[in-house]
Amino acid sequence: MLAVVTALSGVTATVFQWHDDSEVQREVFENIPSPWKLVFYTAIPVMFICGAVLFSQRVRNWERGAPDDRRTTRKNIGRRMKDFRAGVYMKTLLRDPAAGIMHSLIYFSFLILLAVTTVLEINHQMPEAAKFLHGGVYRAYAAIGDFAGLTFLIGVTWAIIRRYIQRPYRIRIKTKPEHAVVLGTLLAIAVTGFGAEAWRIALMGRPSFETASFIGYPLSGLIADGNNLAGAHQIWWVAHIVSFFLFLAILPITMLRHIFTSPLNMYLRDRERPKGAMRPMPNLMETELESFGAVTIEDFTWKQLLDTDACTMCGRCTAVCPAHATGKSLDPREIVLKTGEVMARTGTPVVSPPLGVDAEITVSSSSMFERITPEEVWACTSCKACDEICPVNIEILDKILDMRRYLSLMESNFPTQLGSAYRAMENSGNPWGLSQSDRATWTSKVDGVDIVDPGDPFAHEYLYWVGCAGSFDDKNQKVTIAMAKLLQRAAVDFGILGPSETCTGDPARRSGNEYIFQMLATATIEQLNTMGVKKIITQCPHCFNTLLNEYPQLGGHFEVIHHSQLLEQLIDTGQLDMTNARLEERVVYHDSCYLGRHNDVYLSPRKVIGSLGGIEIVEAGRNGTTGMCCGAGGARMWMEESVGKKINDERAEELIATGATKVATACPFCYIMLDDGVKGAGAENTVQVADISMHLLAALEAADEHLGSGRLPASAD
Repeated sequence: MLAVVTALSGVTATVFQWHDDSEVQREVFENIPSPWKLVFYTAIPVMFICGAVLFSQRVRNWERGAPDDRRTTRKNIGRRMKDFRAGVYMKTLLRDPAAGIMHSLIYFSFLILLAVTTVLEINHQMPEAAKFLHGGVYRAYAAIGDFAGLTFLIGVTWAIIRRYIQRPYRIRIKTKPEHAVVLGTLLAIAVTGFGAEAWRIALMGRPSFETASFIGYPLSGLIADGNNLAGAHQIWWVAHIVSFFLFLAILPITMLRHIFTSPLNMYLRDRERPKGAMRPMPNLMETELESFGAVTIEDFTWKQLLDTDACTMCGRCTAVCPAHATGKSLDPREIVLKTGEVMARTGTPVVSPPLGVDAEITVSSSSMFERITPEEVWACTSCKACDEICPVNIEILDKILDMRRYLSLMESNFPTQLGSAYRAMENSGNPWGLSQSDRATWTSKVDGVDIVDPGDPFAHEYLYWVGCAGSFDDKNQKVTIAMAKLLQRAAVDFGILGPSETCTGDPARRSGNEYIFQMLATATIEQLNTMGVKKIITQCPHCFNTLLNEYPQLGGHFEVIHHSQLLEQLIDTGQLDMTNARLEERVVYHDSCYLGRHNDVYLSPRKVIGSLGGIEIVEAGRNGTTGMCCGAGGARMWMEESVGKKINDERAEELIATGATKVATACPFCYIMLDDGVKGAGAENTVQVADISMHLLAALEAADEHLGSGRLPASAD
């Protein structure tokens, strides 16, 4: 359609030759011979058609993927448009101000320049009486065009300096020759545009109304009068048109395609499953599928394949990946690019890869593991930092987890230590492999905790889901005890399952073993539904995420609340009286990935710890959505970390550097990993790691002790 409209506009202008007699206006194709106009109006439609054909070939590659329901409905249209606006307004890019402003200068300026050209062509087609681009309108038009051209030139120059002079690591390691072609083309468009304008104004005799072109007019004054003005103008015009033709030629075959694919990907971000849930699989006991997980391009969904063409290769995902930062082989950007490469090279027809690759690298089949190693896949902590930082909403983690499913279920290709955890979950109901009868031993230190028999109806308001770490790990038993005492203090009606509680299956699912996950989850769901459980409290973000977001896939619908959220509510309602509770310490809170990025719970833990008087709260350099992982997610808790620096050591050093005397956590894995990291740094005598519930209870009990002795808290003495 665009090609037809362009061709017809050329025919219309040639046949009718409508002219604007206003003194203040711009003559289109001034000094351009008719044969050149014919070439222009012929070549542009051809370029549009060729580009459309090349884009359609990429779409055919996406269609190789499995179904994924991303339909627009009345329910999701609002969220879709919000995601789209966030992308096209550069909100996600502006989280990195320098890169965001640079891209904004290029992107918005290009759109304005495109609009300026379109307006000129529309005016060109109008009859004399309908023409509008004259007088004051033309002056404003000329000023806007020059302003957009200037900001475009600044943005492109900035991009060149950033890539080839400043050379940040994430950009430097993936700079290819095509980047020079793209940036060179954009630079040529900007420079030749101003050159053609300057020589056109000089050729016209520099009329005063052209002063509105505040870049072109001064430049025209630098051009010496002579007989070659017409020829020089034609050369600049041709150079400008050729640079635009080159832009259209490389648009569908280079990273420039993200101009179209990235907004589309952002629009399609919204999906039916919750943010923290993995893609559901059919019942493995009943399905007729012969292969599980992703090993070939066809195993991914069409949306996952679109992701690869939406990638801008910016490397933000690489920059925030904790595995990559500590010397592991995983590079999230490479996962996307290699997936796109395999898709492109095995398609019908074969299309260009997302980014140029070395000639000696070959792809003989659609198997992902020709280009991606199992070591890359297993290095992931599933922290979701890559997904969260991506400015175009690429779902990187899903691809990794789907490949883990194949490695685990189809090839049994997983780390040895993970095999022990699998056997323990199957045989003992927990990855530690400890006896289920020991799950409730912690209750000996807390009076009045009701252990509910699974055969009895559940008569309490809340089921306190202690979790495997809270039941078996010595450190986290202290968290469980603290939380139970806080619940009793607030008169919350709760009970526990004790020996009847099993692992939710999160470690199995995040490491790809869907079979064990479904075995554990279906048994737990049946048990809880039979008992009539409605509300669940959990102190483990991994249990929280699984119970809340993934059990509904198997028929388990419960009201699940994390202990940080419940404690916040109890404090707000006065059920926990914090009047005299004080903590005269400098405290830094460490964000749990599964509480934060997977479920967007950032403020509740901070409000809980901030409810204590006398406290000084500081933030680590990486916090909130950009928080650094502890290294235990994605079942990494049960795998050895033998390559590079340990992630928990890296994070512990960052937290210690804040000068905090206490580290507050809200996840049992984070507690274990950071406590080990602090000890590894030799700071255990100066920095204490503990769950928010432990800090809270210690402050409350200290206040009780002071009041009971008739003394005020120490800070008020």
